[in-house]
Amino acid sequence: MIRLEKRAAPSRVWSYLTPVVAVLATMVAGGVMFALLGTEPVAAIRTIFWDPVFGEFAFYYRGQLLVKAGPLILIAVGLALGFKAGIWNIGAEGQYIIGAVCGAAVGLAFYPMEARWLIFPLMVIAGAVGGVLWAMIPGILRTRFNTNEILVSLLLVYVAEQILAWTALGPLRNPDGSGFPGSRNLRQYESAANNELIAGTGMHWGVVAAFIAVIFAYILLSRHLTGFHIRLAGESPRAARFAGVNPNRLILFCLGISGALAGMAGLFEVAGPSGQISIDFNSNYGFTAIIVAFLGRLHPVGILLAGLLMALTYIGGEAAQATLGLPAAAIQAFQGMLLFFLLGFDVLTNFRVRFGAGAAA
Repeated sequence: MIRLEKRAAPSRVWSYLTPVVAVLATMVAGGVMFALLGTEPVAAIRTIFWDPVFGEFAFYYRGQLLVKAGPLILIAVGLALGFKAGIWNIGAEGQYIIGAVCGAAVGLAFYPMEARWLIFPLMVIAGAVGGVLWAMIPGILRTRFNTNEILVSLLLVYVAEQILAWTALGPLRNPDGSGFPGSRNLRQYESAANNELIAGTGMHWGVVAAFIAVIFAYILLSRHLTGFHIRLAGESPRAARFAGVNPNRLILFCLGISGALAGMAGLFEVAGPSGQISIDFNSNYGFTAIIVAFLGRLHPVGILLAGLLMALTYIGGEAAQATLGLPAAAIQAFQGMLLFFLLGFDVLTNFRVRFGAGAAA
């Protein structure tokens, strides 16, 4: 008989060990899946995790690592603040899309975008504001009508996708694009482009913002009263109310920060790697960032490392598709396994496994 016994206190060892064990279990289970698909498991794992960093084309892939990690880290930091407070924003993908649309709209409004230094900062502000406004919808509905922010924020993702398609086919469509959907390419205009700051490194303003967000979140959670309120609300909502924490204000604050960072991530992506608003602009960064947040144990530094690891699976996954012929769905399933095993092994933080009959103490 196998049973779970509640620990007197959460295990610090398992708290740090869980992400490592989850990654190893993902490699094993992923290897089995790749073998069933007819691909050599060791070759697939090596292509995903080793070749992008140490392989023949590592120089190119290393530059892409920061490009992929930037939006994941930026979004995950915002999500982690809410998750720590027990506020479950699952709709960061929608806030990412709306931020991109709003930021791109501001940039395109200045067409032909002569060399004006003010355009890009205005685009960043518009992206952040767009993300905040979209996040405020579940926030206000939660505080005023006690709706479930999980369902509302998730359903708003599909609304945002329809708005994205509408803008790509309508208001933001390139008039010189021969009727094809999609906006002008923002990377063609120096004033609106989010280009690399150091050639060949992948470092652009979105990556810089991600590092700043990590530092900001670390200081907020460890040195500021608001950070204490966030942690207290997540660990003991009743104690938080006795301590004078305003739950509605905290909900709006966490959703606002989360939406702002997701919206900025969308803007940095549309003005940089993506370059334009298109029907298929969104790339599930908002959903993948949930895995990054939990893999990083909701800690800013952990999220930084987890974002780099998840970016590695993106880059390595694309390499595996090109060189080994693995389907894209297999790579997405491989990434999903990581969250599955992380949540599964996380049980061991609060419970210990006991073998044999007998009641728990």
